[in-house]
Amino acid sequence: MTRRIVRTIVQTSTAAIFTFIVIFFLDRHYRVLPNAIHTYLPTHHHGSVITDITLTTCSSLNPFSSCKLDPKKWHRVEKDLYLKQSVLSSAYLHVQRKREEELTSEDKVVIDVTVGRLNPSKSSDNSDSEEKWESRPGGLWIKRSSKRGVSDSKSAVTAVDVLFGDDAIEARAGWMLTGSTALLLDGGRKFHAAHITVRRGAPVEITKPVPRVRDNGRYKIMQLADIHFSTGVGKCRDSLPGGWDEKHGGKCEADTRTIDFIERVIEEERPDLVVLSGDQVNGETSPDTQSAIFKYAQLLIKHKIPYVSIFGNHDDEGSMSRAAQMELIEALPYSLSKAGPVDVDGVGNYYIEVLAQGSSGHSAITVYLLDTHAYSPNERKYHGYDWLKQNQIDWFRQTAKGLKKAHKEYRKHHMDVAFIHIPIPEYRDMNLTIVGEWMREASTAPAYNSGFYGALVEEGVMMVSCGHDHVNEYCGLKSINAEGQQPKPALWMCYAGATGFGGYAGYGGFHRKIRIFDFNTNEARITTWKRSEWGEDVGKKIDELIIVDGGKVVAPMQG
Repeated sequence: MTRRIVRTIVQTSTAAIFTFIVIFFLDRHYRVLPNAIHTYLPTHHHGSVITDITLTTCSSLNPFSSCKLDPKKWHRVEKDLYLKQSVLSSAYLHVQRKREEELTSEDKVVIDVTVGRLNPSKSSDNSDSEEKWESRPGGLWIKRSSKRGVSDSKSAVTAVDVLFGDDAIEARAGWMLTGSTALLLDGGRKFHAAHITVRRGAPVEITKPVPRVRDNGRYKIMQLADIHFSTGVGKCRDSLPGGWDEKHGGKCEADTRTIDFIERVIEEERPDLVVLSGDQVNGETSPDTQSAIFKYAQLLIKHKIPYVSIFGNHDDEGSMSRAAQMELIEALPYSLSKAGPVDVDGVGNYYIEVLAQGSSGHSAITVYLLDTHAYSPNERKYHGYDWLKQNQIDWFRQTAKGLKKAHKEYRKHHMDVAFIHIPIPEYRDMNLTIVGEWMREASTAPAYNSGFYGALVEEGVMMVSCGHDHVNEYCGLKSINAEGQQPKPALWMCYAGATGFGGYAGYGGFHRKIRIFDFNTNEARITTWKRSEWGEDVGKKIDELIIVDGGKVVAPMQG
């Protein structure tokens, strides 16, 4: 009796599976299921597919020209293809899109996009294909298909965007630039090249990496400060050595040279995490902030390095707010960046935990990141730059206290560090123990002291590092002086030195820098040094310094 029941269940299950496979196959090719069911099949592209793409151009001299199409049929990609840099002209990309269940037998789905002056079919081996290339303005060519099931295929275009600059690069998973040819717009080289990028198929789900100490107990953080990327390759400022431009084709492309520097140090140091400590974007030269962001993101994605970022005073001076940038950055591969609590001032107040080696679930290192905002909200009373707000400090204290119990379960010394963009006022304390060149430029820490230094020390943070003042690259130790006792080292405060050629340097010959923090969890030790882009120190560890040893902040070794 029992065998008969089991046999019946097996037969019924087999028949059900076979029936599902047959229906699934038929629906994929002939759409036999109702839309309500079809929507939930695994190959369905949630959202929409693109059915047409076009481009409109309008001129302020022609009152009858318009860059708007029927909004019931067309969705405009809200990026002026001239990036608002043309006095007379504007141009926009438009797409038609439909939800898959709304498609009719008359609809065609876009399956390919390219840009060029000539019909692509003339240079293609698929000239006999049913799908033909269709011309659109701006040198745009699209290929569409009405075949059954094409909307479910991996070739269906489901999203369209525009990136700018001769060095435009895509960083989003599942997206791809349509080629090296930019849209053919009037004005040519006077404006940033506009490149179409598309996503095919469903959005790609990103699995975030879990930071973890290596099996040998080491973990290395690379700090990139003030890379100042632009839309397009950018122009170098205060570049050294003299005559470099002439030796390299007569010009110094800021972002190209910065990327070469970063990539060289990545290969030398093999970091486990990159901290982008603000001013990744040079706002005034970035009319398309997204294109600037993708350049550094793709570099780190290519090397499979997790990264975190905070904002500086220039990041949101371009085309995107901090909130919009963080929403974009959070969704990129290898990004561990977070917007942070919405009820705390700023965007990007958060922390990440670096787990101990092996399969341990305990945190070995905590990295705090906080938004130091931009310019003083009360310039008359407190000239210069903004400061960390009280609710940020309260959030930091509460978070640090809340993590302590779990951190005590770690059998070794747990280590806490922090990164900010604008230095806190204690950076200019004349009594600091300095390693590196002291204040090549005057510190531009805020005039108002909101007390973040005290919170860092009280919660056991051992080091804080910043950027902002490009040519400062020292580390300063602040100690607690108790009456009748030797000064007790309390907190190391480091500058990274600027990495990017798109921002200022100068001040007597500053070479761009990258700062490294090497964590040895076996010894509870943190060692830091810098790498130089140019000069006699290239290839050397500059100002190598142990700042934490045995789980305690330590003064520099004498001699």
